[in-house]
Amino acid sequence: MSLQVISAISNSSLLQPGFSLLNFNGRVFFFGQKGWPKRSCPTGVFLLDIKQNELKMKPAFFSKDSCYLPPLRYPALCKLGDNAESDEYQYIIHGGKTPNNDLSDKIYVMSLVSKSSKKNTFKCIEKDLGGDVPEARYGHTINVVRSRGKSVSVIFGGRTYTPLAQRTTEKWNSVVDCLPFVFLIDFEFGCCTSYILPELQDGLAFHVSVAKNDTIYILGGHSLQNNTRSPSLYKLKIDLPLGSPSVTCTILPGGISVSSAIVTQTSDTEFVLVGGYQSDNQKRLVCNTIVLEDSKVEVVERASPDWTPDIKHCRIWFGCDIGEGSVLLGIPGANKQLISDANYFYILRCKEAEEDKEEEMSAQICSQTLTEDPGDSTPFEDSEEFCFSAEANSFDVDDTDTYNEDDEENESETGYWITCSASCSIDINTWVPFYSTELNKPAMILCSSGTGHWVHAQCMDLSETMLLRLSEANVKYFCNEHVDLNKGLQTPQKVVHQKKQPMKPLRRKAAMKITTPAKKSFLRRLFE
Repeated sequence: MSLQVISAISNSSLLQPGFSLLNFNGRVFFFGQKGWPKRSCPTGVFLLDIKQNELKMKPAFFSKDSCYLPPLRYPALCKLGDNAESDEYQYIIHGGKTPNNDLSDKIYVMSLVSKSSKKNTFKCIEKDLGGDVPEARYGHTINVVRSRGKSVSVIFGGRTYTPLAQRTTEKWNSVVDCLPFVFLIDFEFGCCTSYILPELQDGLAFHVSVAKNDTIYILGGHSLQNNTRSPSLYKLKIDLPLGSPSVTCTILPGGISVSSAIVTQTSDTEFVLVGGYQSDNQKRLVCNTIVLEDSKVEVVERASPDWTPDIKHCRIWFGCDIGEGSVLLGIPGANKQLISDANYFYILRCKEAEEDKEEEMSAQICSQTLTEDPGDSTPFEDSEEFCFSAEANSFDVDDTDTYNEDDEENESETGYWITCSASCSIDINTWVPFYSTELNKPAMILCSSGTGHWVHAQCMDLSETMLLRLSEANVKYFCNEHVDLNKGLQTPQKVVHQKKQPMKPLRRKAAMKITTPAKKSFLRRLFE
């Protein structure tokens, strides 16, 4: 196992505890940002690309026939496909928290319908369910099992808000464990069925679940009611005959007391468990291997990587499975940083060195995570991700939104994305509109030094008012690198508006003349 430091380039504040990862054939997409999406990426879904130890985020798009998908933190995720080797599969997303801390009870199906070097387009569909629909929750798991040629999704665990009738002003947003029901969801008919099993007495959240064929293994988790991390290992077996499904639960020995752990798959039968917490104030630095063979499961301890001092001494940590036996880990940054939400990131490779080299030659490593403020709920349990992506395949379908890659200019070669100065911070992959007049390109202004060159207004620290005045006035502007005593910053002179004289009326009444008595007498005699 090897640990490698990754530097995040801009927008790293979106990578907070609670995010999710969607792995499509080596392309890993970030979902579940902190806060509502901005205009630069209204979908809230980003392609995470790690090259040369640098993490970059590129916005992704939705097709025109997609439904609205809010950014959800701590949802349950799993792949939905006919078989593990199929290129056509989708991701199921259930539950989670919105940026307003509301819990979602909806279930979505996401698929990648178009991919290119410039644009990745998703299609998102909200599924209508009937029957025993699971209540809104977060910190739970969802898995797909297959039996007798059929497949169903299984939801278990999680937390939800206290019922409205039991809420008080002081504890309005307090959470409780969901009842330990097992929900089976048939997407073909859109029906849900709940099961009560005597072996499952207490609710669990932030546990780990691994599925193989018709069996699900549930490991670890935290119970709010008892404030314990159960070392139990549960085995759920689902049988899907022609009639009603059958669900049985068996408690197995050899479990681990851990919550908020991350699982990544290294082979067809092996998974690696890393991270998590073994108590409220102690991280779990030990790693384990989960071996699934036939109908048996074995959890054994394995050699841990050389954790850095920052990881050992930090209070919380979080992360998610990247795929191909790698995990993205994050720890809070120092308080002295300019960006309070900035974090440090690491790539943990769980495969052997030879296997890692083969993977690096054939696939591009990307990443993704969950997002939430530690203060929203329990400081530790709400800080990790609880899903894994063992294999990542994607499928090619005709583009549904008539996007033509040849019609779009290569913005990496145009003048808007140049390095305008030594202090230039504009990047095509992470840029966000700064001025109200910007839409999809940064505002630029011409420097009159020499033959002239263009610079970004944001890099020159120009206010929006000054930028508008410089664009309207006929004055010369010099950038921060070329301004001197002889060529000072030319500010537009104040325009003196001339006072307009009021228009004279077209017709003016003549002054009335007063007739004297003598003249009146003359006129009287004249007409007589």
